[in-house]
Parts: sequence; structure tokens; C-alpha cells
Amino acid sequence: MLAFFQRIGKALMLPVAVLPAAALLLRLGQPDLLNIQFMAAAGDAIFANLALIFAIGVAIGLSKDGHGSAALAGAIGYFVLTYGAVAINETINMSVLGGILSGVVGGLLYNRYHQIKLPDWLGFFGGRRFVPIVTAAFMVVLAGIMGFVWPGIQMFIDSIGDWIVGAGATGVAAFGFLNRLLIPIGLHHVLNSLVWFVFGEYNGATGDLHRFFAGDPTAGMFMGGFFPIMMFGLPAACLAMYFAAKREKRKAVAGMFISIAFTSFLTGITEPIEFTFMFLSPLLYVVHAALTGAALAITYSLGILHGFGFSAGAIDYFLNFGLATKPFLLVIVGLVFAAIYFFVFFFLIKKFDLKTPGREEDGEESIADSNPNLNSPSSLKNYNQLAVDYLTALGGKDNIMAIDNCVTRLRLSMKDATIIDENELKKLGAKGVLKVGPRNIQVIIGTDVEFLAEAMKKQ
Repeated sequence: MLAFFQRIGKALMLPVAVLPAAALLLRLGQPDLLNIQFMAAAGDAIFANLALIFAIGVAIGLSKDGHGSAALAGAIGYFVLTYGAVAINETINMSVLGGILSGVVGGLLYNRYHQIKLPDWLGFFGGRRFVPIVTAAFMVVLAGIMGFVWPGIQMFIDSIGDWIVGAGATGVAAFGFLNRLLIPIGLHHVLNSLVWFVFGEYNGATGDLHRFFAGDPTAGMFMGGFFPIMMFGLPAACLAMYFAAKREKRKAVAGMFISIAFTSFLTGITEPIEFTFMFLSPLLYVVHAALTGAALAITYSLGILHGFGFSAGAIDYFLNFGLATKPFLLVIVGLVFAAIYFFVFFFLIKKFDLKTPGREEDGEESIADSNPNLNSPSSLKNYNQLAVDYLTALGGKDNIMAIDNCVTRLRLSMKDATIIDENELKKLGAKGVLKVGPRNIQVIIGTDVEFLAEAMKKQ
């Protein structure tokens, strides 16, 4: 079940990836920026059709080979489900959840039936052409059920959303804490989708993120608190790990810390930093999760509201500055959290002698420190050679049943996950290895993971 929800979490990343483009178009087209109406309308069109985009994206993400037939099945499933359910009860609004459900069904049915053989007289409808047909048939039945069941589900979801939004500082703190705590097992995307795209409603827009860009003056409470963490807190943690490193090794790790700290500050991608200490000290990671919850609670209490199309980095901070409430105050809060992160991380690393980068005993260093291929920019790396090395450390090609990836990690289905060489993977530059059951593992690589995954698939 955990592996299944992780697959859904990974699949959600594909439709989410389109949001930066939507936010960019919508914001740049506004009167306070470029004042280009058709640009703003283009961005708004993406937000207006989020449910359909999720149906298509999730279906592709769950399908074995990302074929367009899965996308078509997801879209058809969404139309059949939503229009069918509304015909029974016109008060039904399945929103993004309807899209996710349709995408899940479309993707799973594609995996089950995309190679089906039919009798010769029905041969034209066999294989991938059968997938949209069986999806439509399945969703007709599901629409009939949901027409009577969904109003109760919708009421339950609305009550949860109202409670979380109405809980104020407690609600946002709990969300921030769980958001970070679920990252190691990859389920934070599922939680994020509910809070950012489902809970709350404003002029037809649902979810904190969607409502923020729709102009809801109360939206942004579940996003604003991430800016102090991603732009200031975690870069300060990198600085603490640098000064905690052995003097003779600081030069070797400086480039890595500068790179991942700048990535967090600019884009809000934090996993490369978090995985440098996540497995070394659960205590340190729980402290980080608690500080994230505290940041959201404090920004909420101060009346700060801000939002993002991708993540809480400097790009989104400045781009959406005009939509935010008290955005200047975020910088002050961020500087305070930078000081907290630096001193807390430095103290805990020294106190418990944590082996963060640069503190390893001689001979324990990753070969990434000395191998020019691994220490090069992603555009210069030889991913074909890296793919060979990674496949060897994973037990060989025959031990791998499926290769996939999300933003920063490889997601692998193995015949036998017990024979992988974790030490060799870390020497190759992997920041961590997470085993999810006997056959599923995740290898944390970094933001260039897609290039490695494609090279491994070619091998």
C-alpha cells in the first residue's frame, strides 16, 4: 500500500510541473506587471482546467511506459465520471480529486489492458485502443456510484478542509511539520495536493495555491511559511555543515554546499540539502520538520500571506510579490530562521558528532569529491558511464524490473533489493538509499536525476 501511494505521489509531479508556467503567464499578464490580457488569460486557462490536467498527468505518470493512450484514458475517464455524477446530483463538484481518481483508474487500466488480444473481428479495438474503451465503461459504473456516494464524501472533505483552515496557527504548523516529515517516503505530494488544490473554495477555485492565484485575500497561509525555510533556513544549515566540517576538508565540500544552498534559495528545491543529513540523524531531521511547522505558524500569526507556482524560492517570492500580504516581513522572519538553523545545526552536529559531508573519517568520503566526472556540472557529466556504475551497484541489469524518477530521486522496482551495494551507491554520489518493502527502493541523486535515469534505461 505504501508503494502504491508513493507511485501516486510520483505521478502527481507531472501535472504539478505545469504550474510554474501557468503562474508565470498569469502573473506577467496582470496590470501591475506587463498588462497583457491574453497572456493572463492563457495562464488562467491552465488553472481553470487543473482537474483535467491532473487526470491526464496522473494517468501518464502511473502508466508503465508513459504512452498517450493512458493520457486519453485519463481524460475520457474524467469526463465520464464528472458529467455522469453531476447528471445524478447537480451539487457534486469533484474538482481536482475527480481528476486524480480518473488518472489513477486510467493509468492502472492501461497497465492491465494495453496488450490485450481480441478476436480477429474485433482486432481493430485490441491493444492500446482498448484502454480508453474499458476506462469509459468502468467510469460509467463508477459515476453511477459516485452520484449517490460523493455528496457524503464531499461533505467530509469540506469538513476536514474547514477544520484545517479554521485551526489557524495549529493547522498550518501541523501541515508544515507533516510536509517535511513525509518527504523521506515520498508521500508529501499526496498531502500537498489536498491542501494546495482541494481544501477551501473561492469563486470556484479550490485549494490554497489555486485560490491564491484566483485572488482570494485569505489564501497563502499554507505556503508563505515555506519561504523563510527554503530561502534562508536551509541555506544557513549548509553554512553550518560547512563550518562543522574538518578544516582540511572544507574546500572539498564548499562547492557542493554552495550549489545546493543556491538551488534551495533560488528555486525552493530542498531535497539535495535534506538528504545530506536525513539519514545521518533522524533527530536533526525532526528538528528541521518542527522548525518548518513553526515558520508556517509564525507567518500565519503575523498575517503574512504568500504563494508560489512551483516552490518557495526567490523566483516565486519576487514574481508573486504583488499578490502577497506583508511580503517584506518574510525577509525579517527568514533572517531570524537563518540564525536559528545555523546555530541549531552547528550545535547538534558537533554535540552528536554527526558525519555530515566533510566530517567523515579518512577513507569514507564519496568518490564524488575526487572524481571529476561526478564533481562536474550536469551538462559535462558522462551519464552513460554513471549508468553502468549505478547498475552494477544495484545488482546488475537483471535485478531491475522498472526504472522511474521524480524531481531528485530514482524510483526502482527490484527483483531482490537485498543485494544492492549501498556503500558503492553513496561512493557514486547518491545522497541516500530508501528501501520501501522488499522490492522497491529509492536512490536520492539530485536535480539531474532525470539524465541518469534515461541513461540507465538505455543501458
